Amino acid sequence: MSKPTRGEVEASLANALIQFEKDHLGRGPAEARVFIIEDMILVRLRGVLTSAESKLAQTTEGHTLIKQVRRQLLEGSRSLLENIVKEKTGCQMISLHTDISAKTSERIIVFTLTENLGAQLEHKG
Repeated sequence: MSKPTRGEVEASLANALIQFEKDHLGRGPAEARVFIIEDMILVRLRGVLTSAESKLAQTTEGHTLIKQVRRQLLEGSRSLLENIVKEKTGCQMISLHTDISAKTSERIIVFTLTENLGAQLEHKG
């Protein structure tokens, strides 16, 4: 059986992360894009805020609160994310970095891996 292509792994991760957001954060993003770059996975989620969060984001305090709550929710689900990354890539996750923009309703997540997944997928002619 042949190994999946880079595009297949990226699409599989995007779908899994959309489902993760729905199941564990209460709402899925409008769009998810995943990019494998050497030993990193860059995730860009668009349309992540709820209507209530969008209203809350209109103040500086609300913006800060959204960032704090969303970061804590993601950190609390770290083991689930580690499992998703391992299942979809075969690589262990080293670290997770995230930020959310209450202005654009976008979240960026960066996973660092123990292996250079990009190089492994590059060899798939």
